[in-house]
Amino acid sequence: MEVGVVGKPNVGKSTFFNALTLLDAPMAPYPFTTVAPNRGIAAVRAPCPHSEKGVPCTPGNAKCVGGTRWVPVALVDVPGLVPGAHQGKGLGHRFLDDLRAADGFVQVVDLSGSTDAEGRAVAPGSHDPAAEVGWLEEELVAWVGEILGREFERQARSTELDGRKVEEFLAERLTGLSIGLPAILSALRSSPVDRAHPARWTLEERTALARELLRAAKPRLVAANKCDRAAKEAATAIAEGVAPIPVVPTAADAELTLRRAARAGLIEYRPGDPKFTVRDPGKLSGAQATALAEIQRVLTAWGSTGVQRALESMVYERLQQIVVYPVEDEGSWTDSRGRVLPDAFLVRAGTPVRSVAYRVHTDLGKNFVRAIDGRTHRALAADHPVEPNSVLRIVARK
Repeated sequence: MEVGVVGKPNVGKSTFFNALTLLDAPMAPYPFTTVAPNRGIAAVRAPCPHSEKGVPCTPGNAKCVGGTRWVPVALVDVPGLVPGAHQGKGLGHRFLDDLRAADGFVQVVDLSGSTDAEGRAVAPGSHDPAAEVGWLEEELVAWVGEILGREFERQARSTELDGRKVEEFLAERLTGLSIGLPAILSALRSSPVDRAHPARWTLEERTALARELLRAAKPRLVAANKCDRAAKEAATAIAEGVAPIPVVPTAADAELTLRRAARAGLIEYRPGDPKFTVRDPGKLSGAQATALAEIQRVLTAWGSTGVQRALESMVYERLQQIVVYPVEDEGSWTDSRGRVLPDAFLVRAGTPVRSVAYRVHTDLGKNFVRAIDGRTHRALAADHPVEPNSVLRIVARK
């Protein structure tokens, strides 16, 4: 699974990305600091089931800290998008193509209103961040609509003559955008199109379908960044202005500072927490002590920096992911090497257990026989939907 970090230039996208990945993507207060996509791994929190066994886990792909697993999530931070991106403005074609594989988008906006539509500095409060959410949607819709519309009428007529289902026709056209059949069917149900006669669809109808495809296949969440420079009323206003897209106020600069300070051993801090602890105040410089004091005021005012919450809201709520723990022994919850609960995977809620088997390894999916619930020891058929925080043994033919 991959989450795209998007938005106009100079709103803190790369800072948001760096805070979640602890990489060092270039950051600067001017447009187009990022000129190529940055890729990295972040993580979302989940309760580790090891306490149910009374033994410590042996983390593999997802570390465990104090009973919390940190499950990996791929992030891609694309260069800033500006109005007209789908027409190539600001190298928009190339930047949009970097988003093809993303399952959803976190759009970073400047809550302080101190950057214009192209990311240039303006007086604080003079730009409406809600407007960014609207024009980015139109850019994304135009992008998908353009891909959908290439030689559409000719191929649609062929589909009608061959008696093929329109959803199969669309699935072939949209493979490169990672838009699957379930999202296509959902979009078709919500769109004013004649499914039996796609060759008759107008440009307006294809545009409406593109909008529904994005909503079904690539949901968005707004990270209202620089909240430490804005009033809470601004967060309320943008939430009302972009509903039903959820909004999470964030202070990416503060989060990045805290994570780097924790990595350096200066503080104790767990991402998403409302506070931190200075290990040895005597080791802080005056500038460091002042910066941390200011960040604590942000945490007190907003509850957290919001960065971890934004990612987790995206993954768990917008993308409807749950965590699953595959094992090879349903009694001891171990793998073949005796490691307890070594791996944790994210899958969409309601995913059949056979699809989970494919997620673990292709051979397990191909040779699937049954799954066994590690808690109840009940055998599960291939189409049984997986439950949150499941411990599963996959039984496959040798």
